[in-house]
Amino acid sequence: MKSNTGNSGYVPREAPGFLRLWPVRLVGWLIALAVLPALIIAPMTFEQQLVLSIGIFVAALVANRFQGRFAGLVMIVLSVVVSSRYTYWRVTETMYMDNPLDLVLGAGLLMAELYAFVVLLLGYVQTAWPLERKPVPLPEDTALWPTIDLFIPTYNEPISVVRPTVLAAQSIDWPRDKIKIFVLDDGRREEFRVFCEEVGVTHVTRDNNRHAKAGNINAALKNTTGEFVAIFDCDHIPTRSFMQIAMGWFSRDPKLGMVQLPHYFFSPDPFERNLDTFGTVPNEGELFYGLIQDGNDLWNATFFCGSCAVLRRTIVEEVGGVAVETVTEDAHTALKMHRRGYNTAYLALPQAAGLATESLSSHVGQRIRWARGMAQIFRIDNPLFGRGLHWAQRLCYLNAMLHFLYGLPRLIYLTAPLAYLFFGASVIHASASMIFAFALPHILHANLTNSRIQGRFRYLLWNEVYEAVLAWYIFRPTLVALINPKLGSFNVTAKGGLVREEFFDTLIAKPSLVLLLLNFLGVGAGLWRLTWVDPQNIATVWLNLAWTFYNLMILGACVAAANESRQVRGAPRVALQVPATLYFADGHSVRCTTSDFSAGGLGVELPADMQLAQDANVVVALYRGESESRFATTVRFSKGRRVGLHFAPMTLAQERALVQCTTARADIWAARWGNHPRQGIHRVLGHIVSISGTGFRNMFSHYYRAATSRLRPTAASSSKPPVEAKEPV
Repeated sequence: MKSNTGNSGYVPREAPGFLRLWPVRLVGWLIALAVLPALIIAPMTFEQQLVLSIGIFVAALVANRFQGRFAGLVMIVLSVVVSSRYTYWRVTETMYMDNPLDLVLGAGLLMAELYAFVVLLLGYVQTAWPLERKPVPLPEDTALWPTIDLFIPTYNEPISVVRPTVLAAQSIDWPRDKIKIFVLDDGRREEFRVFCEEVGVTHVTRDNNRHAKAGNINAALKNTTGEFVAIFDCDHIPTRSFMQIAMGWFSRDPKLGMVQLPHYFFSPDPFERNLDTFGTVPNEGELFYGLIQDGNDLWNATFFCGSCAVLRRTIVEEVGGVAVETVTEDAHTALKMHRRGYNTAYLALPQAAGLATESLSSHVGQRIRWARGMAQIFRIDNPLFGRGLHWAQRLCYLNAMLHFLYGLPRLIYLTAPLAYLFFGASVIHASASMIFAFALPHILHANLTNSRIQGRFRYLLWNEVYEAVLAWYIFRPTLVALINPKLGSFNVTAKGGLVREEFFDTLIAKPSLVLLLLNFLGVGAGLWRLTWVDPQNIATVWLNLAWTFYNLMILGACVAAANESRQVRGAPRVALQVPATLYFADGHSVRCTTSDFSAGGLGVELPADMQLAQDANVVVALYRGESESRFATTVRFSKGRRVGLHFAPMTLAQERALVQCTTARADIWAARWGNHPRQGIHRVLGHIVSISGTGFRNMFSHYYRAATSRLRPTAASSSKPPVEAKEPV
């Protein structure tokens, strides 16, 4: 493993094999660099372009049948060639427009396409060769292990959310005299102080909330002394093995400033819950933590993500503490480290798990903060400029910031075909056949290549649903931050809430509803054009209609996401299959296996059918290695081999033992990481069409109920129940 010891003459951490064989590959790359530009800009007729597109696509399909990363690189090169050829054609041959309306609308679409092209290229740089760093062992002599201060920042979260995190932190396998736990309570709550005293951790407050979470951590840094600082959001429960997994690399590299591990969530986010995709479709964050961060690590560009990370104190202090200039203090802190020539690392091993946002509105609020912060960094500390970064780091940071500018391009894509259907405006000045010959290969290659690279961590088309939901909300704050980065404020993402009743969030869905209406009207206009006008442009009408129908499918899924499902469990159920034993009042016992657990109860599978009495008292034993921990429970349900148990009130020791046997297990989250099977485009498309249909039904049902409720004045009129504070069950 080569470690970057500075920015001069940078070499990737573990040079890919194709780079290490540079004498053999050099001639090939030089030939490619000479031939490909000519291929990209060569003018061709429709027939020639079609033959070339088919030939390159067949080559990509053949490459996709081979295992290994080199085949993936071949597909990337082919995709870049096809997309570059399309972009060159768009810029040089499709913008000759006499009509001012055509020119303005066409320029808008072209800018959106150029943005997508740049993001595509930068994404290939980031993800072409993930480093896949492995943990390294610590010294056998624990006396040589460093001291660690473990920070758990909190502001307005309920004690029920913070409690398991603190108890799990106390269970981390690290010498007791070398780790100190601090609850950084910016809410200054008495119940937190009492709890911290009860469990034996330090409760830290300050007399202001300046700079929010970053200020909270910086205040604690001034009053602690550990060689390293571990940071966990108050809902991120660490496993026992977290420190032993994370700390080994610090002894290998004295310039290593930060080690980041993934954020894993054991509860469904609003998309997963409302669309019923939890565990079956990779969620919005899995691509970043499963692939992008690993790809960044090759280029020494791993970002600090605010939680599940360990930082070297001396380096954090040298860069001025956690950054306070933007609301994404975490990524900005890593940027400052990299500018000073320090290294960061990423280990794609989930060693902590937390709560996802409960409602779509809170999810949108969280993404708005991230988008605003990245736009602020782009304005005040742009990675393309300034000293200290090598070229690959600049590109990785640039892509992270450009990503959050997708709001306007996404809105353009969702409305672009309407320009022709409504006004007859030709936003692409070319025949339908030429658009087909150039654009379709570009789209197919990008999707095929990204499916190869991202397959386990993101399914095709799902990013379009996520971005379409957020586009309007992301567009506004990023635009404001680019104009004036000082505007806007830090908002805390609420965790641990309940959604008592299912409801349709009309406020969040409003942009999608407006876009839906426009696209429905576009379909009507298109059918009118097919019937009464443009007989010589039938192909163009059908092309724009097809685009509009695709947009309707995506927007239908967006509407489905806004139909908030009930979330009435105070403690999410988590699947867990481990041995357990039931002890009954009459003295006999049964060996069994757990099926799931929560803070409030446990599900078990018996070896045979057995009917247990409702509310019967049963003691359940769970195991941590050779150690057995017993918990008093009552039977909530019993059917065949399945039994549901509710925990009786526990002592603090029992509560800690339950955490050690469940959420703090070293294997529980890693076993679920990146296990999504690859899916073909036909399956993904069929799934989204089905969800879109559900979205339309939900929308029509909501408005039908709203209309009929006006005829019944006594009926309940609340359309959006509040998200309530979480209570233990």
